[in-house]
Amino acid sequence: MPICSNWLHLTPNKFYAHTPLIGFTHRHVITPTRSRCFARAVTSESVMAAASNSVRVAAAQMTSVNDLAVNFATCSSLVKEAVSAGAKLLCLPEAFSYVGARDGDSVKIAEPLDGPIMQRYCSLARESSIWLSLGGFQEKGSDDEHLHNTHVVIDDIGNIRSTYRKIHLFDVDVPGGRVYKESSFTEAGKDIVAVDSPIGRLGLTVCYDLRFPEIYQQLRFQHDAQVLLVPSAFTKVTGEAHWEILLRARAIETQCYVIAATQAGMNNDKRESYGDSLIIDPWGTVVGRLPDRLSTGIAVADIDLSLIDSVRAKMPIAKQRKPIEFWKSASL
Repeated sequence: MPICSNWLHLTPNKFYAHTPLIGFTHRHVITPTRSRCFARAVTSESVMAAASNSVRVAAAQMTSVNDLAVNFATCSSLVKEAVSAGAKLLCLPEAFSYVGARDGDSVKIAEPLDGPIMQRYCSLARESSIWLSLGGFQEKGSDDEHLHNTHVVIDDIGNIRSTYRKIHLFDVDVPGGRVYKESSFTEAGKDIVAVDSPIGRLGLTVCYDLRFPEIYQQLRFQHDAQVLLVPSAFTKVTGEAHWEILLRARAIETQCYVIAATQAGMNNDKRESYGDSLIIDPWGTVVGRLPDRLSTGIAVADIDLSLIDSVRAKMPIAKQRKPIEFWKSASL
């Protein structure tokens, strides 16, 4: 079956975003309510039967601030929306629980994973019976001056299934923007992490990792990832230039689904994030997207595990790629 193109139809009260999946097309009904925007997939029983090998996921978009309670309330609302949409996994963005207004604020509120902040989110997952991807939690570091930027995956009974500490730290002089030095308060991780879930085998990354294809190659070819998670807080400048193209490239070159939850808008008077939460299939097609880049809400799509197998069987790059030893000898 051919893949139809994405399109939006505007009515006085609703956007209808038709987003394709190979084998069928499903419809997202996106209803703006004040500042919130909720993308809900609507499918017929016949379509659901055809998609029996698929699992629904959601990618959140939000504007975190320097208030733990306010952010938790926003995340709780997003969880309710995801559960209502039938999602088995909700992905929240980097810094979902807190964005400091001043340098050093994030280090001050950092906690271990068994602390009260993370335990509230574990309880939220358990009470809502949904898996959560919490990308970019401020985990307490080895001393009082540092933290880990930690991606945490919680299952639907509230257990932490896996954690990944961000490897590539954002030390960048953004063109036309400010200078960032994440390494001044963050300890880099050392381990590549993948974890099994009802959605498939998840490959964990965070934000700036997106610019380094090696980690995604490792996740696919050494750790058997099927779905790559990229929770982020991209700057407005870098997001406008590179966000979508990098995500689609990672999906295409690994033949994986990519789920990218984002921060959006003004987190404080110094920080503006690029909002564009996306879900991309293994062929590089955007199958879920929030139409409003400043809104708080969720994008919803179905992960079709048989599509992953089909794409990989028809273009068997795992068998055709050269080992590192080949390139070492070829460069002599």
